[in-house]
Amino acid sequence: MVREEKTIAKNRKAFHEFFVDERFDAGIVLTGTEVKSLRENGASLRESFGTVRSGEAWLHGLHISPYSHGNRANVDMDRSRKLLLHKKEIRYLIGKLKERGYALVPLRLYFSEANLVKVELGLGQGKKLYDKRSAMAERDASRDRERELRERTRGER
Repeated sequence: MVREEKTIAKNRKAFHEFFVDERFDAGIVLTGTEVKSLRENGASLRESFGTVRSGEAWLHGLHISPYSHGNRANVDMDRSRKLLLHKKEIRYLIGKLKERGYALVPLRLYFSEANLVKVELGLGQGKKLYDKRSAMAERDASRDRERELRERTRGER
């Protein structure tokens, strides 16, 4: 039986704050109560970021709320969690993160088809304030164009 991917949490601000160039899928090391809490949709990627230290990839700031039925088995909600990537990918990320302006940003947390918890990471450069303004203006202009097009097609009937 093949399952489809189920998104647990999305980082909506990531595309507002960064130009995402590349994407990577990584596994994440979790405890049993953390996985059960994720099944209850208890996660937030809001202030999280990724780093690479001593040949290992880590995710910092991922908030997983405590499992409702987990007593002493619950762990710290905001602890750093190890990411599972291939060595080639980690070496590539080390090279890219040394370049100025690149950051490792988690884009979404999801259950894969094999029912494993995965993190989609984006390698991106931070946007400046004027970049954000131009993106917002472009989005508003396209919304207005779509609205005009719908009004025109409505009048032709």
